[in-house]
Amino acid sequence: MNLIIVTACPQGVATSFLAARALERAASQRGWNVSTDIRGHGGQTQSGPDAGTIAGADLVIAALGAEVDLSAYAGKPLYQLPVTAALPDPDRVLESATREARPWSPADRPMAPEASGDAASAGSGRKTIVAVTACPTGVAHTFMAAEALAGAAEAAGHRIRVETQGSVGAQDPLTEEEIAAADVVILACDIEVDPSRFAGKRVWRTSTGTALKKPADTVRDALADAVILDAEPQKTASSAGSGEKRGPYKHLLTGVSFMLPMVVAGGLLIALSFVFGIEAFQEEGTLAAALMQIGGGTAFKLMIPLLAGYIAWSIADRPGLAPGMIGGFLAGELGAGFLGGIVAGFLAGYVARFISQKLRLPESIEALKPILIIPLLASLVTGLGMIYVIGEPMAAIMDGLTGFLESMGTTNAILLGAILGAMMCFDLGGPVNKAAYTFGVGLLSEGSGGSAPMAAIMAAGMVPAIGMGVASFVARRKFAEAERQAGRASFVLGLCFISEGAIPFMAKDPLRVIPVCMIGGAITGALSMLFSVKLMAPHGGLFVLAIPNAVSAVLPYLMAIAVGSLVIGFGYALVKTGKAEVVAAAS
Repeated sequence: MNLIIVTACPQGVATSFLAARALERAASQRGWNVSTDIRGHGGQTQSGPDAGTIAGADLVIAALGAEVDLSAYAGKPLYQLPVTAALPDPDRVLESATREARPWSPADRPMAPEASGDAASAGSGRKTIVAVTACPTGVAHTFMAAEALAGAAEAAGHRIRVETQGSVGAQDPLTEEEIAAADVVILACDIEVDPSRFAGKRVWRTSTGTALKKPADTVRDALADAVILDAEPQKTASSAGSGEKRGPYKHLLTGVSFMLPMVVAGGLLIALSFVFGIEAFQEEGTLAAALMQIGGGTAFKLMIPLLAGYIAWSIADRPGLAPGMIGGFLAGELGAGFLGGIVAGFLAGYVARFISQKLRLPESIEALKPILIIPLLASLVTGLGMIYVIGEPMAAIMDGLTGFLESMGTTNAILLGAILGAMMCFDLGGPVNKAAYTFGVGLLSEGSGGSAPMAAIMAAGMVPAIGMGVASFVARRKFAEAERQAGRASFVLGLCFISEGAIPFMAKDPLRVIPVCMIGGAITGALSMLFSVKLMAPHGGLFVLAIPNAVSAVLPYLMAIAVGSLVIGFGYALVKTGKAEVVAAAS
């Protein structure tokens, strides 16, 4: 039999691909000839069959989560189903298709997302939802939360459009028309995003983690409890419905998200300078010296001002940016490091917000407040506070911490590595994970000789995702097809130091996945510290190893990662029970 598989999901990413591959594998096992037509965002064809292939097709299966143009398949026996229904049991889909496929006519309306499954019973309860997802790095959580929300909304019979605030900014941004037509807005964001365009709409705030792990609950809560967003910017924090606490941690993550590109760029440039030798940068006029000047002399010096500036921006909007950066720069100059930068950011932000809300001025000069009075007074308070009050104690704390780490014996270093490794694996990109990572970056920025804790942190951050990939391979019978697909993707993400690849498994089976990952991460971190491995770059995963001298001891480092990954992989393969579909990647 000649089969054509058409798949489409709202974001045109994971679900489209996974559904196509699941059906393709099941059909190939039956000896069928298979061609795929995987649609991207908006129903655009990414890789479709040619006219000859379509003409010779005996059956077309359209697994759709978005409306697409099927006119090319007019007259062909066609079977439609929701894209999410194709993943759990592709064999049953093939059997149903052979029995129930009917010749398709362009006059037939393609299955809309809301018309499938339980959605048909939704009737007049169908709502239109728009959503925004954003995480500090703009990678895994952002897109996985978008897919999860889209799948949950479709299953409940609602229309949804999700804008992802990714690592390169907003992708497929919501239009004014879409926002105007929406019944509710979901902001699943771990960083601060501008909500002003949603003024007057019912808004529900939550985190990407909640949206990913409990998408159906998020959609239901948003429809039931969202409240109208006030048009006044200073009131939005209290007037918008919320499924999360918007406190200091949110502000800190916002600062970290803006700082991360500087961290990665600066760290990798420093690592590249070591290609020419560990001490080569000391010779003026050389390329190594130039790379060190760009990375260590400029990028790393800007990290703390950016961190502090955007913490203040998250708290007080634009008036907080200038005093925050000034405070962050002073923190760097005074030796207060990251801790001083964090304190400066919060001080500048809350001072700027206090002045903005509490200082009453005559109307004739009120307009000068955001561009003159707030920056001036907030910068003055922040700067004087850093110089006379905060700077020296923070510098002493950083010096003490650095000295403590340098003087640690082997046993204590191993213990620190184990603790940091377990923290990296506890919540996979959540608050504990980010706290450990920020700690490592802070130590790395203190000098150009590399950081042993940073090496332990990156190694431990890689092993959960790699381990899930190993588990899905060594215990294939315990994993359903969708899980094995997610496992392969997780393995690749792990190599890139994106620990979030293991989140689908953690969300489905947290009581087994989290302990196993923490044990593997602790072992990896401890081994890395035992071998005294030092890392010159804060990101990049295994690809950093391609840079000579970027890692002080390559083979021991690889061994630490391998051991931790195998512990997680075989450990989870041992404790996992039965086949259970991962919400995955799937929705």
